[in-house]
Amino acid sequence: MHLPDPMIDGDVSLERTIHKRRTIRSFESKALTLKQLSQVLWAAQGITDIGEFKRAAPSAGALYPMDIYGVVGKDCIEKMDPGIYLYEPAGHSISLVKEGDFRRDIAIASLGQIWMAHAPLTLVITAEYSRITVKYGQRGIRYAIMEAGHIGQNIFLQSQAMGLEAGIVGAFEDQEVIQVMGSKKTHEPLLLMPVGYKR
Repeated sequence: MHLPDPMIDGDVSLERTIHKRRTIRSFESKALTLKQLSQVLWAAQGITDIGEFKRAAPSAGALYPMDIYGVVGKDCIEKMDPGIYLYEPAGHSISLVKEGDFRRDIAIASLGQIWMAHAPLTLVITAEYSRITVKYGQRGIRYAIMEAGHIGQNIFLQSQAMGLEAGIVGAFEDQEVIQVMGSKKTHEPLLLMPVGYKR
C-alpha cells in the first residue's frame, strides 16, 4: 500500500518538540490517520534525498541495516486492517506481513507491559546486522544500535510535532517478538515504540 506523501514543513518548531517530548505509557484508543502513519514512518526511515537514497536518520556508511515494522490494532488506523506491516522506504509504502491485532501479544512478549496494547500503533525497530558488519565487522553492531537511537528520537519528535505521543520499550524477549511478528529471523528487534494520543 502506497502511503500519502510526507510533509517537509510543519507548524511546530523543532525546539518546541524537543522541549515537550516525554515518554508516555498511557494511551487513548483514538484512531490515527493514514497521513499520521505515513509521516512517522517517513521520519523514522524515509528517503530524504531521492538521488542518493539518503534517509531521515543517519547510518554508518549509508548501509541502512534497519527495518521498521508497524503493529496496527483493529480500527486503529483509518483505511487499514489490523496486522503487522513492513515499511518500505524506497517506495514510501507498507506491505502486510501478518493479519490480525497482535498488540496484546507484543505487550506480553515485552515482559507483560500491557499498557502497550492500548496504543493504536507500535513501531518495531529492527536491525539486520549482516548489512553493516560486511563492511565494519563486529563494530557494525554498535553502529546499528546507535542508528536505532537516532530513529527512536526522530519518532519521538515527529509524533510530538503532530500532536501525538510515543513511548519506548527495550525490555522484551527477542525471539517471542520475532515469533509474534512473523518477521525475518535475521531482523533483530532493538526498540519498540508505541504511538498514539495521550490519555
